[in-house]
Amino acid sequence: MKKIVLASKNSDKVREMRLALKDLPVEILSLADFAEIPDAVEDGATFEDNALIKAKFFREQTGLACLADDSGLEVDALDGSPGVYSARFAGWHANDATNNQKLLAELKKIGAAESTAAYRCALAFVDTDGTEILTSGKISGKIKTVAKGSGGFGYDPYFYIDASRTMAEISPAEKNKISHRGEALRQMILKLKERFL
Repeated sequence: MKKIVLASKNSDKVREMRLALKDLPVEILSLADFAEIPDAVEDGATFEDNALIKAKFFREQTGLACLADDSGLEVDALDGSPGVYSARFAGWHANDATNNQKLLAELKKIGAAESTAAYRCALAFVDTDGTEILTSGKISGKIKTVAKGSGGFGYDPYFYIDASRTMAEISPAEKNKISHRGEALRQMILKLKERFL
C-alpha cells in the first residue's frame, strides 16, 4: 500500500483529508508521525507556490510521497488580505482566535462591517519519482464581524456562505461538498485514482 504524508500538523485538516482520501489504496501519515522534521519555509507568492514548496520539502525529508495544501482567506475590502498569510495573519505564533481578532481589527479600521471574500485552496502532490500534480478550489462568500457557529476552524465562524449561515455552522460532510478544500480534493482524488487504481 502506498504511503502518503499529509504535510500538516493541523489535526482538523488531517481528519478532513483522511476522510476524503479513504477510498484510495493509500496509507495516510501526517507530520505528527515525523516530529523531528523542521517546518518548510513557505515563502511563495501564491497558494500554489506554497503548496508545492511544502510537498517537495516533506517528500525530501521523509522519502515518501507527499500531499500538501496551502489555503487561506482573501477579503476584498482588505485588498485580498490575509491571503497567503492567513495562518499567520496575527504573527508567527498566531492561532485562530488571534487571527480572527486581527481580521476584525483590520475591518474596523476601514469602517467595514462586512466584505465579499473567498476561501482558496491549492493542493500539491509530489510522488517519490518527482511527479507533481496541482489542483485548486475556491468558495465565495462574505466576511461579517458577527461570529456564528462552533464548528470548523480558522475564519469559519465569520465566513458566511449565504445570508444566514457560516462555514462554522455546517456539518463536515456539507463542508466537504462545498468548500475550497473539498473542491481541490475532489480534483486531486480523480488524478490520484488515475495514478493508483
